[in-house]
Amino acid sequence: MNRLILGGAKSGKSLFAETLALRSQKELVYIATAQAHDDEMKQRIKTHQQRRLNQHLKWINREEPIALSSVIQQESSNNRLILIDCLTLWLSNLLSGLSEKQRQAEIDDLFECIVNCSSDLIFVSNETGLGIVPMNQLSRQFIDLSGSLHQRMAQVSDCVIMTIAGLPLVLKGRI
Repeated sequence: MNRLILGGAKSGKSLFAETLALRSQKELVYIATAQAHDDEMKQRIKTHQQRRLNQHLKWINREEPIALSSVIQQESSNNRLILIDCLTLWLSNLLSGLSEKQRQAEIDDLFECIVNCSSDLIFVSNETGLGIVPMNQLSRQFIDLSGSLHQRMAQVSDCVIMTIAGLPLVLKGRI
C-alpha cells in the first residue's frame, strides 16, 4: 500500500505518518531527505530522530537527499514499510543541485520505483500551494513542481491524507 501524507509546517504530518508505520507491525525503514545546512534545521532533524528513539522500536535509518529511488530499491522487501520524509525537502535538494534534465530523471525514477516496489510506502510532504503566489521565480518554480509532484503522487497512492492541527483528513482511500 502506498500512502501520501500532506500538511503544512508543524501540522503533525510526520508524527501521523510514524504512527501509521508503527501500526503496520512490519520492519520499519525511515528515509530522511533533509540536509542540515543551518542550526535550526539541525535541531529539527534532531527532534525527529529523538522522537523515533523514544518509540522504543528499531528503525532502519537512511539519509538520502537526492537518489531517493535507489535507496527505496535497496531497502525494499515484502515485510518492510518504508517511510520517506519528506518529498518537498527532496524536491528542494533537486532544485538546488541538479539540472532540469537530471531533476526530471530523478522524479521519473521515483515513480518507476514506486510501481515496482514490494514494500509498503508512506510519503510525507509539505503542502505549499495554499498561500499566495510567491514574488520570486525560484519560489514559483518550487510551488509549481511540488504541486505537480503531489498530483502524480496522489494518483499512484492508495491513500492520501492531509493533516491539519494534528488531525487527519482523508482525501483518498482509507486510513
